[in-house]
Amino acid sequence: MANSDIHFPDDSCWNLDDDAAYLAWRRVKLDQASGLVEQSTPVVIGDMGALTSVERAALMARCAVSNGVLYREQTPTQDESSMSAKLRQFANALGLQIAEKHRSAGQDGVVALQVSESLRQKRYIPYSSKKMNWHTDGYYNAPDQKIRAMVLHCVRAANDGGVNQFLDNEIAYIRLRDENPDYIRALMHPQAMTIPANEEPDGDNRPASIGPVFAVDPLTDTLEMRYTARTRSIAWRDDAATRAAVDFLTGLLGSDDPLIQTVKMQAGTGILCNNSLHNRTGFDGDTPENSARLMMRVRFHNRISKD
Repeated sequence: MANSDIHFPDDSCWNLDDDAAYLAWRRVKLDQASGLVEQSTPVVIGDMGALTSVERAALMARCAVSNGVLYREQTPTQDESSMSAKLRQFANALGLQIAEKHRSAGQDGVVALQVSESLRQKRYIPYSSKKMNWHTDGYYNAPDQKIRAMVLHCVRAANDGGVNQFLDNEIAYIRLRDENPDYIRALMHPQAMTIPANEEPDGDNRPASIGPVFAVDPLTDTLEMRYTARTRSIAWRDDAATRAAVDFLTGLLGSDDPLIQTVKMQAGTGILCNNSLHNRTGFDGDTPENSARLMMRVRFHNRISKD
């Protein structure tokens, strides 16, 4: 696909024909991101239900650099209902007011991720103790239902396993573009990745989802990513550039790239991000009775602003 098919201003860092704009943005991005990873300490929050202006500013500043930030609440909340309300208050304080209407979401738009025997949940890996491959959330959603931000919060950690890794989508973009700009062209194709339709036993069906891996929101000029490392129930565009790009990305995500963050979240810790790439190792316990791990997630269609 010719770059002329992707319309960006001449001075845009996303314009594949403008190396000067890209290299200027790239230099600042990598310098700032490397500094945050080296710092690595989470932002400490007194009460997630009553975020202070200083705490909010610290969260926003880190998100502006790396599209994500780890945080820690000083006194972890163990009650699921109380934590759900706190998470919604936390998100509202950050301007994330459009909660996804997920089939498993509670009244606050928060989903409890834990080992489940529910017929509607147990066929899906997030509700098991199995490992989860690299992905962005909502990669199967329709274009008008994009997930642009999320909060993932640990109420109870697994005794063994349940380790997450995170990678800023803009860093993935840089690694791909540095290797070969044609990889970006291929992954921006409107038919780059197809997730087939899904049919639930209760008749709640999801249509096929077809779209690019990388896209730029024209309203905010920010990079968005839609990706999964799954190998079944997925169809990649059948051309050499797409295959090579996917292979390179798979290798990147399996590498020891210094900007991939690895963390086992403990009670009261979490991540706020603009839908960063992430994964999860498997963990102990394969039934609700013998698995302690409880994560709570809330997802949004608007992103964390830089204001």
